[in-house]
Amino acid sequence: MAGLYLEEFTAGRVFKHQLTKTVTESDNMFFSVMTLNPQPLHIDFDFASKTEWGKPLVNSLFTLGLMIGISVHDTTLGTTIGNLGMTETVFPHPVFHGDTIRVETEVKSVRESKSKNDRGIVEFEHRAYNQHGELVAKTTRQAMLRKKPS
Repeated sequence: MAGLYLEEFTAGRVFKHQLTKTVTESDNMFFSVMTLNPQPLHIDFDFASKTEWGKPLVNSLFTLGLMIGISVHDTTLGTTIGNLGMTETVFPHPVFHGDTIRVETEVKSVRESKSKNDRGIVEFEHRAYNQHGELVAKTTRQAMLRKKPS
């Protein structure tokens, strides 16, 4: 199993994930349609051409999901019990079709559960960058993870 257990995380550790993804028009359209989001800024080239961006923006919730998804293999694959929440989510630079996204994850804190001795909570800060090194998304995520089996 690729995921790490609670005891294997230490505050300050940074994962520079090797997996990257070039976002396509199909990714953006499919995600927007699947989530019933008709925002023309994402799916209407004519509408988007008349905005300050001049072209469609990739749906920010796709970017958020991609950022966390890229992190899973190196961090929580098979060891997560569930997400508890996300805070301080920002999108400081837009993502466009053709951008290649890379991600790094920093462990902000680690603590054992106060109510269940087989788990704990890890707080991650995920950061996504485009191919130009511009920060396109950042979030702080709290996840409940399994401890190593006895």
